[in-house]
Amino acid sequence: MGTQAPSVDPYAATTTDTFDERLASQKEIDDWLPVTSSRNAKWYYSAFHNVTAMVGAGVLSFPYDMAALGWGPGMTVLTLSWIITLYTLWQMVEMHEMVQGRRFDRYHELGQYAFGEKLGLYIVVPQQLLVEVGVNIVYMVTGGQSLQKFHEIVCGHDCDKMNKLSYFIMIFASAQFVLSHLPNFNAISGVSLAAAVMSFSYTTMAWVACLDKGIVDNVDYTYRSDHSTAGNVLSFFNALGNVAFAYAGHNVVLEIQATIPSTPEKPSKGPMWRGVVVAYIIVAVCYFPVAIFGYLVFGNQYVGENILITLNKPAWLIATANLFVALHLCGSYQIYAMAVFDMIETVLVRKLKFRPTKFLRFVVRNVYVACTMFVAITFPFFNGLLGFFGGFAFAPTTYFLPCIIWLTIRKPRRFSSSWWTNWTCILLGVSLMIVAPIGGLRAIIIKAKDYHFYS
Repeated sequence: MGTQAPSVDPYAATTTDTFDERLASQKEIDDWLPVTSSRNAKWYYSAFHNVTAMVGAGVLSFPYDMAALGWGPGMTVLTLSWIITLYTLWQMVEMHEMVQGRRFDRYHELGQYAFGEKLGLYIVVPQQLLVEVGVNIVYMVTGGQSLQKFHEIVCGHDCDKMNKLSYFIMIFASAQFVLSHLPNFNAISGVSLAAAVMSFSYTTMAWVACLDKGIVDNVDYTYRSDHSTAGNVLSFFNALGNVAFAYAGHNVVLEIQATIPSTPEKPSKGPMWRGVVVAYIIVAVCYFPVAIFGYLVFGNQYVGENILITLNKPAWLIATANLFVALHLCGSYQIYAMAVFDMIETVLVRKLKFRPTKFLRFVVRNVYVACTMFVAITFPFFNGLLGFFGGFAFAPTTYFLPCIIWLTIRKPRRFSSSWWTNWTCILLGVSLMIVAPIGGLRAIIIKAKDYHFYS
C-alpha cells in the first residue's frame, strides 16, 4: 500500500503570498508618507510644533481687532477662545487612541470613524484642506509683508524700485521651495523649534516696543468708527474671525500626535497633552500682552492691521521683529503644508497607484508651493483673509467639530456637564462660523476696490 501525499490547497500559498505582499506594500507606503514614516518624537516636539502652528499671523492683528471689539468684548473673546480651544484640543488628544489597538493619525480618519467612511471624508477633508491651504496662503502674504517692512527699515528710501510686495512674497516662497522637501514632521522639528523661539521673540518685541513708545496723544478706546453702524458691526464680525484664526492648531494636532510613540502601558496622549499644556501657556504669554498693550498704546485710531507694521521706532527692534516673523512663518508654513503633502501623496500612491518616489514628492511639493505663492501674490488682502478663513473654516475644525465627534463617539449622558459643555461650544462655534466670514468678505471687497493686480 503506497503512501498518500498530503492534500494541499493550491490557493493557500497564493493567498498567503498576496496578503503578505499587500502588507509589505502597505508598510512601504506608511514608511514613506509624512505623517506615519516616523514615530519617535518626544513630548517637547509636541510643545514647539503646537506653538509654531498656533502663534503666527493672527497675533499681529490683535490690537487692530481690539479696536473693533472694545476692552470688554475683546478680552472676553480672547479668554473664551483660549479656554474653548484648549478644551477641544484636549478632546482631540484623548480621541487619538480611544479605540483599542487603533490610532487615528489624521483628522479625517477620526471623522470617518465618527460619521462613516464617506460622510466623514466629506465633512472633514474639505474643511481641513481649506484651513491648511488658507493658512499657507495667508502666511505667504504675511511673510512677504514682514520682509518688505524689514527692507524698508534697513534700506530706507534708497531701494524703492525693489519695494513691491510681490517680490518679497516670492523671496519668502523661495525658502519654502527648499524646506518643503524635508520628508516628515520629525525632519522639520529643528525648523519648528527655531520658529517657536522666533514667535515668542517677536511677540515680546511687539509689546515691549508698544510700551517703549508710550500711549499716543488723544488716545480713544471707544469702538473704532467705520463710517456707519453696519460698517461697525461688520468690523466686529471680522475681528471675531481674526481671533478664530489665531487658534488654528487643531487641524494638525492628530498628525503631530501620530509622530509620538505609543504602547498600551504608555499611550501617546500622556506626552502629547504635556506638550499641549506647555504650548498653551506660551500661547497665552504671546497673545494677551500684544492685544492689551497694543490697544492700550494706540487706541482705536492709530493702530494698523499688523502691529509690527504700525510701529516704526525703535527701528532696529522693529526690523529685527519683522525678520523674526518671516523666519517663524517659514516653520509655520511647513507644519500646515506637511499635512497637505500627506493628503496629496496618500491619494497619489494609494488611489492612483503612483510609485512612492522622491521624484513624485519633488513634483507635488514644488507645484503646491508655487500655487500658494501665486494666490498670495494675486490676493494679498491680509486682514480680510484672516477674518474670512478664520470664520469659514477655522471655527468648525477648531471650535465645534471636535465636540460633535466627541458626542457621537463618547455619547455622554444627556444634560450632564459634558453634554452641556459640548453643546455650548457647538453653538458658539456655529455662530462664529456664520458671522465672521461676512465681516472678512467685506474687508476683502473694500481692499479690492483700490487694488491693482501684481502692482
